[in-house]
Amino acid sequence: MPEPSTLLLLAASAAVLVLIPGPNLIYIVTRSVEGGRRVGLASMLGVEAATLVHIAAAAAGLSALLASSAVAFDVVRWAGVAYLVYLGLRALRAGGSSPQVIESPARGHRRDFAEGMLVNLLNPKVSIFFLAFLPQFVDPERGAAWTQVLVLGAVFMVIACVLDLLYVFAAGALGNRLRGGRVASRIAGGVYLALAVLAAATGGRRA
Repeated sequence: MPEPSTLLLLAASAAVLVLIPGPNLIYIVTRSVEGGRRVGLASMLGVEAATLVHIAAAAAGLSALLASSAVAFDVVRWAGVAYLVYLGLRALRAGGSSPQVIESPARGHRRDFAEGMLVNLLNPKVSIFFLAFLPQFVDPERGAAWTQVLVLGAVFMVIACVLDLLYVFAAGALGNRLRGGRVASRIAGGVYLALAVLAAATGGRRA
């Protein structure tokens, strides 16, 4: 078990990192603007569920395998790019064909959760980030490294959830003003396509 001072340092570092806009945060904000707070919340929970998978992979050493294999890394990365393109085109088509909100409350939010999880899982750089970041706080004298990584990862995820939730409520409020027309869907489609281009341009293993 890490020392309290180590956990506090990790929490502070996590807060700074989460507040820096990245693909996951941009995705969560976009979904909140596009579909409202409930959609944003479901998307956020999906993203954080995938974060748990990345943390577990880091603890098990699977991220090291992904980082060492150019083929595996590129397969996952390009699958993520393709999925973001799909989301972008879907949003643009919905925005161009109907002035109604894309998401239907009757459908529930399982799909929003699943999409958020998939977007995060298909970003191999997240796994590699945790593999590089979390071990910096591991103390060999405090027990097994993999258990410390899990604890540290859990603290990171809690911080991320709290801060992401603030973004969800703020972006959801903005979305309430934009929805009812096609603006939100077109913004969302453009953001997804921009994220796909960014992932394709900067996603190399040595980037």
